[in-house]
Amino acid sequence: MIDVLVAGGGPAGLAAAAHAALAGMEAVVIEPRERPVDKACGEGIMPGGVAALRALGAEVTGHPLRGIRYVQGGRSVEAGFRGHGGLGVRRTELHAALHRRAAELGVRTVPGRVASVRQDADGVRAAGLRARWLIAADGLHSPVRRSLGLEPAPGPGPARYGLRRHYGIRPWSDCVEVHWSPDGEAYVTPVGDRLVGVAVLGHGGAGYDDRLAAFPGLTPLLRGPAASGVRGAGPLRRRVRRRVAGRVLLVGDAAGYVDALTGEGIALALVTAEAAVRALASGRPQDYEAAWRRLTRRHRLLTEGLLRAREYPRTAGLIVPAACRLPRVFAAAVHALQ
Repeated sequence: MIDVLVAGGGPAGLAAAAHAALAGMEAVVIEPRERPVDKACGEGIMPGGVAALRALGAEVTGHPLRGIRYVQGGRSVEAGFRGHGGLGVRRTELHAALHRRAAELGVRTVPGRVASVRQDADGVRAAGLRARWLIAADGLHSPVRRSLGLEPAPGPGPARYGLRRHYGIRPWSDCVEVHWSPDGEAYVTPVGDRLVGVAVLGHGGAGYDDRLAAFPGLTPLLRGPAASGVRGAGPLRRRVRRRVAGRVLLVGDAAGYVDALTGEGIALALVTAEAAVRALASGRPQDYEAAWRRLTRRHRLLTEGLLRAREYPRTAGLIVPAACRLPRVFAAAVHALQ
């Protein structure tokens, strides 16, 4: 019998499978898409995520990131990372590197899609395969999560979405820049010597160009050819009742998601995937829930706080000015997410 079946071959799923193989378990990934897999993503990996990739043995190339800069009108404030820096990485390059590492460790990837799971006292069955455990890493819209009844009704308030496009221009900064407008944010991430990714976040409805027009200080810097089409993701917030359901564990975006506002998605996917495998290897899958909450606590609290401030026009316009007046507080927040 397979030890661990992984539904979803994105970064979280491949990391989970690789960690399972390192722990001496047979892991099989089920993924319907052709590789390398691309998706809308800010593509900035924070220092903790870079360290997690190194620990896994995945060799990823990208553009070094020195820190985070907030920009609004003529105001800006930045905070450098402590210790090792971050990395701007095309999502396709990240996926290819994780797939190579998983394959090196003996992980098999089979084409298919997991829509539902049957489980008993000894194992699970999904997509025609049987395993002792299943890790669901099938994204924001996780069919596994939905089939297990772990998805509560959507909360109140308008949904937020993200759209991303690349530009074939030289990066003008070695920071991830977050540009703020009354209606949303634009994330600028250098991912190559002549490639910059720009992701715009906000409430649904407007297209990419309309959203980008809300940042008049940014658009003149993007006078280069579009190097990719527009990709979208959302609604971003995903509430989850719990992350362990019998022999099924949820990781990555499938385990719950607040927002892309603080750029920690990849780093959290990597470290929580490792935590899930550690719980299985120790024979205590129930420990994963507490581990997930501990690993994501700072991210959830800070992101929720920023989103609440975002909801009201009076406080939304004060975020960047406050960061400029209190640079040490801003730096402490950036360091807390490393």
